[in-house]
Amino acid sequence: MQLGKTWRRLLFVGVLGLFVVLGGAACGDDDSSASASDSGSSSTTSTSSGSSVSTPSTTGGTTSQTTTTSSSDTMMDLEGTIEIDGSSTVAPISEAVAEEFLALYPDVRVNVGISGTGGGFKRFTVGETEISDASRPIKDSEAGAAVANGINFIPLTVALDGLAVMVSTQNDFVNCLTVAELNEIWKPDSTVDSWDDVRSSFPNEPINLYGPDTESGTFDYFTDVVNGDEGVSRSNYVASSDDNVLVRGIAGDRNSLGYF
Repeated sequence: MQLGKTWRRLLFVGVLGLFVVLGGAACGDDDSSASASDSGSSSTTSTSSGSSVSTPSTTGGTTSQTTTTSSSDTMMDLEGTIEIDGSSTVAPISEAVAEEFLALYPDVRVNVGISGTGGGFKRFTVGETEISDASRPIKDSEAGAAVANGINFIPLTVALDGLAVMVSTQNDFVNCLTVAELNEIWKPDSTVDSWDDVRSSFPNEPINLYGPDTESGTFDYFTDVVNGDEGVSRSNYVASSDDNVLVRGIAGDRNSLGYF
């Protein structure tokens, strides 16, 4: 059975909570029926998946034939490709599910990308992916684009997530930062270049910033809460859609500050 446009579309969203959106038509063949060319009737039996299969009787109606089709047998024949893209926060869930899925359906290829929540939605809304991972709810503009392209979807929550503001373990002077201090650091017109610009008791050492890129749902959430407006942020920082890049950067830099 070839996976095609009838495959259900899913959208994983992580709102500092993570959701999934199902959409499109369910996979599987349409019910079929046939009648005898003469006066014979047809007999119908339910398959294990709950659909029905009708088979014609012989002419004259003296003999009927019943066919039972197992949905599990049909599903075992699945082949094709499922494209998943979006948030790096949700990607580990997709990768784990893909591994379990492939154990059952080895002829299906599952590709998991991490272009960020916004990047994932861009692909999802034009039909390039079947599953979109996201760390925020879908925006009205994105939902409108999907509908305009004939893509319907249903969001489902799959997990709850948290956002972490981090410094290196080599940093021995930062125990906590206030939201106001984070705003001073991350606002678009910030003049903070060294740690003592944040607090006078901190050393006169450069502050090196790391964070998600602008396609990230984590970026949207952080800028909304810290800077008061989604998407508003200083741009001179090390940005990546890959959390592992941010982790390595923060861990290896004594003067780092980042979030993911």
